[in-house]
Amino acid sequence: MAALDNAAVASAYARWAPVYDLVFTATMAPGRRAAVAAAEAAGTHILDVGVGTGLELPMFSPRSRVVGVDLSEAMLRRARERVQRDGLSQVEGLSVMDATRLAFPDAAFDVAVAPYVMSVVPDPHGTLDEIARVVRPGGSIVLVNHVGADAGPMAALEAWLGRHGSKLGWRPEFPWDIIGGWIDKTPRATLAERRRLAPLGLFTLAVIKLG
Repeated sequence: MAALDNAAVASAYARWAPVYDLVFTATMAPGRRAAVAAAEAAGTHILDVGVGTGLELPMFSPRSRVVGVDLSEAMLRRARERVQRDGLSQVEGLSVMDATRLAFPDAAFDVAVAPYVMSVVPDPHGTLDEIARVVRPGGSIVLVNHVGADAGPMAALEAWLGRHGSKLGWRPEFPWDIIGGWIDKTPRATLAERRRLAPLGLFTLAVIKLG
């Protein structure tokens, strides 16, 4: 897979920011709704990692208390505009933050949700380690992500796109073993749910319980 670094990701999403909602709202909406539902089933104090332009923020109910973080200031500016425009009182704060260095104490949240993030971050395992640190025992991590095909035309297309991953800002090739391998090596992590989502099963929901 193509290597990513924070500078490349931030640069890519500065380019994506003006058109991100137009390009991705419809395709990713089912996954965002599924992620929000799973997160709210696990608790009310929620960390949204990779909140981007805040497309899922209006989906959280008023009873939730949501803190969003993202590496891209350009994306967060649009999220802040959305919060102000839509009066989203459930959003407690939005901050620029590296997901591998979260500025929160241990066990600060009931649940963390990370929609479409794992194939974007340079260090998925380090990111999951840090997310797990800030989620309380008994809480959950909710992921939605594209999981790459094992073979066939889609795998070939993903491999071709993967050679341009740094320009895209994400890895089109992303095997389940990256997430599954982290769960296997993390004693307090258990896979509670894994299922394909619309459209066409392109994305996968994973709910990880933390002991």
